[in-house]
Amino acid sequence: MQILFTLCVLISTFLDPTEGEVVEHFWDSPECMKFFYKQKVPDFGATLPDVVHLCQRFLNTYHFATLYSTYHRTAVYSAYVFEPSTGGGREKNWFLEPQLVNHTWSGEMTDGYWLSKDNPGIYLGEKQALDEDYTNSGFDRGHLNPNGHHAVPGRNSTFTLTNIVPKNPKLNQNAWRLHESKITDLFNANCHQAYVLVGVVPSSNNWIIKNNVQRVNLPEYIWNAYCCIDQNGRPILSGAATALNTELNVVVEHTLDEMVDFFQQYSDTPVGELFSGRCKA
Repeated sequence: MQILFTLCVLISTFLDPTEGEVVEHFWDSPECMKFFYKQKVPDFGATLPDVVHLCQRFLNTYHFATLYSTYHRTAVYSAYVFEPSTGGGREKNWFLEPQLVNHTWSGEMTDGYWLSKDNPGIYLGEKQALDEDYTNSGFDRGHLNPNGHHAVPGRNSTFTLTNIVPKNPKLNQNAWRLHESKITDLFNANCHQAYVLVGVVPSSNNWIIKNNVQRVNLPEYIWNAYCCIDQNGRPILSGAATALNTELNVVVEHTLDEMVDFFQQYSDTPVGELFSGRCKA
């Protein structure tokens, strides 16, 4: 594993001399913008304090984009393009983002175990959640961007803790899992491409606490939204869903317009469109 990681970093450095994948704006990276329908980045979450833009890179390839709150230590949302899964690609360890430790470090997501071993004495969790934050917390390490919505190696890339939020186990393993399976079938049956946003609404003051420190915010809601296009690039299907992050274990489906109204309850600024043209022809 260590040899593989070192080789990947060397390859990444040789092929991509840029400083890395924490960018000031998503549009600073054309490769990152491809995960947004017609390159429209949502306004939702953009004015939140302490957010960073992550162009999620694994094996020197971009796989999705994440607006990440270093205060809550959870994503505001991840944006991706659906891929039919081919199985495999499940990681045993969790990746971290080295640039959230030091901006001069690699832009390639890295196995957290080896990052810790290679940097003894350096605390890795100031701006991101760590695997141990979730241990004995009572919450699942819940994917936002689902690993089942990607083929390898994109599937591997979803196992970064910047794509993970604390999910109620009953919701994560039941209603939300079934919802993800439902839209998988929907995408496979109807869409040439599906652009997806998935994220959280943070709670006002509920946290995973470790050693008397607020470490990871417990989201109030989990949500997603999608825009499907045909082979000519025309929008043909859209939808969204929300779920309270509790044992209520209920997913409520919405239109995109309803989702904008939902988000507006939590925003002091206009939410605007989630997808260009509201995903309408």
